[in-house]
Amino acid sequence: MANMSDDMNGAGSGGSGNHGGGSPGSGGPGGQGGLGGKKLERKINGRLLAGVCAGLADYLGIDVTVIRVIFAVLTLFGGLGPIAYVLAWALVPEEGEPVSIAEKMINKSGG
Repeated sequence: MANMSDDMNGAGSGGSGNHGGGSPGSGGPGGQGGLGGKKLERKINGRLLAGVCAGLADYLGIDVTVIRVIFAVLTLFGGLGPIAYVLAWALVPEEGEPVSIAEKMINKSGG
């Protein structure tokens, strides 16, 4: 089976997938990361709670309803929906913010 992450990055079978400069996994020279230079962030517009679903939908380029249904299904089958949502809320920075809530707390206690 082919390495799907290489195929998704357009690297094919012969390359590391890091052709745009910047650090590995940064998504290119601007360090924006993600798909097509997009940055994963919690959105202010279109949010219902903390903007996690709206941010994920924008990042992945799919409808926000699909993400919300996925979180609902994860909640009903195994209870992972709320856990994943709270983790994303803490780890993904809000739109316009340079760092996440978790990063702010770590920086406060560490320095």
